[in-house]
Amino acid sequence: MISYAHEGGGVPVVCLHGWPGAASDYRALLPLLERDAQVVVPELVGFGASFAAGDEARPASDFGRDAQGAAVLELMDHLGFDDAVLVGYDVGSTTASHLARTRPERVRALVLGNAVHPGSASAALDDDHRAEFWYQDFHQLDLASRLVDGSASAVRAYLEHFWSHWGHRGIASVTDELVEAYARPGAFTTSLNWYRSGSATLAIALAARGQDPPPPITVPTTVLWGDRDPLFPPCLADGLEQAFTDLRGVHHLEDVGHFVPLEAANEVAAAVRAFL
Repeated sequence: MISYAHEGGGVPVVCLHGWPGAASDYRALLPLLERDAQVVVPELVGFGASFAAGDEARPASDFGRDAQGAAVLELMDHLGFDDAVLVGYDVGSTTASHLARTRPERVRALVLGNAVHPGSASAALDDDHRAEFWYQDFHQLDLASRLVDGSASAVRAYLEHFWSHWGHRGIASVTDELVEAYARPGAFTTSLNWYRSGSATLAIALAARGQDPPPPITVPTTVLWGDRDPLFPPCLADGLEQAFTDLRGVHHLEDVGHFVPLEAANEVAAAVRAFL
């Protein structure tokens, strides 16, 4: 069973973090929703308190999209949730969307930050944007682990690059708690298995070339797009209407970067409340 925080009562809301993040990605959102909903914030498989020594030796597929989705469903079953509003960005957005496509009866609604969808994935391969995804190639190499794993100073430097480059508002910063979680021996390597499993944007885009797009997601969905995100700039929102057939709104946030649940907690809380 993955580790999780559980606060409040009412309609279940499950909040899924990204990389390089953890449950703390929702530290600003949780206090805004716990009076209105039953909010659950898990650490995904292999991340944070859900990481266990030896996880780095397990197959990468144990930490990919299917495995993360299965772990979320197991947690919902454990808590007695027939369905839930899923909130996510980055890894969390991909996992939530995967569940909405494969198990729509378990998903009451989606609230996604800078939603990964077939159109955004294909745009990641464009010549003028491909370089932003350099780290997904780097994460395939053993060198990434040798340079970073187990070193608090290397973990801090590496994570600070992404949080400072992708984030826009000051709250999007690396905390000592996050560094400690990723600096445990094996923890950084285990986090890379999301990429090594073929679940990340670049691998999905490469696998989809020449293929028909996956079926659209039919559950009610609201997307909040941080327009200052260099990884998923506003142009990558094109095609959302084809990917989500019950799209309740796409809200562009001019001064928000990649870490939408943290940088725009009030806006995300309002979007969640609309589905309660």
